[in-house]
Amino acid sequence: MSVIDLNSDVGESFGNWSFGDDAAILANVSSANVACGFHAGDPVGIRATVRAAVQSGTTVGAHPGYRDLAGFGRRFIDMDTGELRDDVIYQIGALQALARAEGTAVKYVKPHGALYNTIVHHEAQARAVVAAVQAVDAGLPLLVLPGSAVERVAADAGLRTVAEAFADRAYQPDGTLMPRSREGAVLHDMGQILEHVLRLVDGTVKAVDGSLLQVQAESICVHGDSPGAVAMAARIHQELSARGVTLQSFA
Repeated sequence: MSVIDLNSDVGESFGNWSFGDDAAILANVSSANVACGFHAGDPVGIRATVRAAVQSGTTVGAHPGYRDLAGFGRRFIDMDTGELRDDVIYQIGALQALARAEGTAVKYVKPHGALYNTIVHHEAQARAVVAAVQAVDAGLPLLVLPGSAVERVAADAGLRTVAEAFADRAYQPDGTLMPRSREGAVLHDMGQILEHVLRLVDGTVKAVDGSLLQVQAESICVHGDSPGAVAMAARIHQELSARGVTLQSFA
């Protein structure tokens, strides 16, 4: 693969709590998943992140999640699907306004954390997310885990999906991400991460049991809040460029 998108979760600082170095991350990725205020982020910080994305030429995407600031959006919420739909609409709309204020626009949507993982298998919530995106702008692509329920629901609804893989996460034999509660779920060794990313670019991933899975991803995520995230993004960018791979947003 000669072209790949590299995305990162950003805009997650809140008040006095700072997460990651958004400007440094944005210099090394092609798409920015910007928090929308429900799982993380506040208006001032979110707008500053969008401004940094504009300055670096990085595509802006909405990163909506459950209304869960205390849990950073990583806890499942069993909620009414109409309420979830409207929560997602609200979050995309808020980021749209801040993006417009900085002279840009939201170009795609990527659900965050527990919501992202839930709609891998929870069809009712998957339908709510798809309905939300369609209600706001049916032309916005949706980043999804390949083979997920939300990928199928979106396809049935005529909504474009973009298959995503993760640079710093371990995979289970069924192609899903290993839960963060399990040891080894998040990769930290740079050599292991680079090997993992190069496999992904070639269309495969090694699961925790050693099996090789076929993964045709258009975008690879580097988590902006992970320790060493800036160095990780820079090394991945450097390694891919050295191998003739162009970083380019799908949106």
